[in-house]
Amino acid sequence: MKRTQGGMTLASFIIVLGVVGVFIYMGMKLVPMYTEYYAVKRALSEMSTDIAVRNADPAKIRELFFKRMDVSYVESVEKDDFKIARKDAGYIVDVEYEVRKPLIGNLDVVGNFSASQVMGRGGSIE
Repeated sequence: MKRTQGGMTLASFIIVLGVVGVFIYMGMKLVPMYTEYYAVKRALSEMSTDIAVRNADPAKIRELFFKRMDVSYVESVEKDDFKIARKDAGYIVDVEYEVRKPLIGNLDVVGNFSASQVMGRGGSIE
């Protein structure tokens, strides 16, 4: 009975390891971008139910939002990315920002994120 070996050669193992390494590296660049985005969405959602925000003016809402961003270590959202407008009996808050992270050489990963929340007097209106 003749027995043959099965498995990968060293060269194919190194190639597979390289491909897996590239995907892990890309994940290390993308995951922080999305965790910041979900922190922004969570902050807006929590603010819509917060009693301190219900009767606040736009300047106070902006201040409370950026305090939450500091606590969550969100560095991508700038003052110009935060927009607030009057809607019915409350306000609508829009946060639109872009994150650009270098990947390999002159190749960058760009993420465009947008979050919006309605904040009403006496609670959130949706």
